[in-house]
Amino acid sequence: MRFIRFIFGAFLVISSSIAVQANEVALHSGDTLNLRLAGVPAEDITQVSGVYTIDGAGEINVPYIGKIHAAGLKQADVQNAIESNFKSKGIYTSPIVTISVQFDRLVDVEGDVRAPQRVRYTSDLSLLGAISACGGFTDYADQTKVTIIRNGSRTFVNVKKVRQNIDADPSLEPGDKISVPRSFW
Repeated sequence: MRFIRFIFGAFLVISSSIAVQANEVALHSGDTLNLRLAGVPAEDITQVSGVYTIDGAGEINVPYIGKIHAAGLKQADVQNAIESNFKSKGIYTSPIVTISVQFDRLVDVEGDVRAPQRVRYTSDLSLLGAISACGGFTDYADQTKVTIIRNGSRTFVNVKKVRQNIDADPSLEPGDKISVPRSFW
């Protein structure tokens, strides 16, 4: 019985830390949000609660109040913005809005790593961490020309130099793509 309590306790600690990390990350266009409304009449809960996708302009369209900017904001900021809009427009006096992101955020790692794959994003994920999650470099990887592709722009990183100065290890963002080329030598 103690073992079961231990496992359950560990699960609660891990799941709450994952939720905290998700709340700390800025939302992006294309994110799917699960919005729940409470503290209002029951018929309105079903009208507003549901699944919303942040559009290309970075907005979601919420019934009764219209477009709300969400991209670049944290979940709590969007929740507060929706609640404030409901109150300021006199629609509800004490709405409670809860938002959760519905999908995993990922970083793609390709090329000359031992196990190319999509790595789950966490707020502390760095370039070296993503490469380690893929088993490290192959024997033929060119560690001096690793590329980070973010929003269409490329950043070249010399990982050999990063290892000499760990503070230079670049932080990653959801949707980043890491490409490790093969050395020609």
